[in-house]
Amino acid sequence: LETTYVDMDIIFLQEVAASFVEAARNSQILSSQYYIIPAPKESRSNQNSVILLKKQGFDLGEMNDVTNELVFDNPEMVAEGDIVAITTNDFLLASFHGDTNGMATIPVVTAVKRLLDNKYPDKKLLFGLDANTYEHAKPGKTQDVLEFAKVYVKLGLTSCWGDTPNPTNHTTYNARTFLQPQLNKASKRSEILKKGDVNPKDFILFNKGVYKLVRTTKDNTGKKRFIENW
Repeated sequence: LETTYVDMDIIFLQEVAASFVEAARNSQILSSQYYIIPAPKESRSNQNSVILLKKQGFDLGEMNDVTNELVFDNPEMVAEGDIVAITTNDFLLASFHGDTNGMATIPVVTAVKRLLDNKYPDKKLLFGLDANTYEHAKPGKTQDVLEFAKVYVKLGLTSCWGDTPNPTNHTTYNARTFLQPQLNKASKRSEILKKGDVNPKDFILFNKGVYKLVRTTKDNTGKKRFIENW
């Protein structure tokens, strides 16, 4: 963040430790370049959503935390620290980390869109989220990525992957190593696709018709480059 991505205007982060927020605020580079905005209450599991806003492009005086204005149909599905939402300049910005199975994702996106429509209709939405959606979902247990897409399109939104994301366009690619106690769940490198979490989980949502998508990239090198099956 201090090097490769320091030129970004908005950065949405999820599952961030409280120590990272402190380190970012103590970083001469990040603190001089960005407003660092974590969720209003820290997560008990130390997994917090955070927004970084470029100071050059946003006015601190116009910034308001509206996280507590969100109304969820089932509040128990959303833990403290999972979401942060703010208004600033012409935008409603939100960062969210979904539950492991992704079942909270659609209710949260619906709540954010409802807040936009009812209270901030003059704002433009940018919403970065780890949706925890799946290529091969289990009905009623895990959130299918294409079903999620149908919902956000119905809400008048689109994504960085378009209206119909490719389920094989994976943004998460990880597995358990043998350096943990549940060895039956450990994966050799050759077994990651079979036993690991390899799914299309990460999105940026925005109002359809407001923006034109120019380019979307993934990065697994830290250098704005993506190497397939690295």
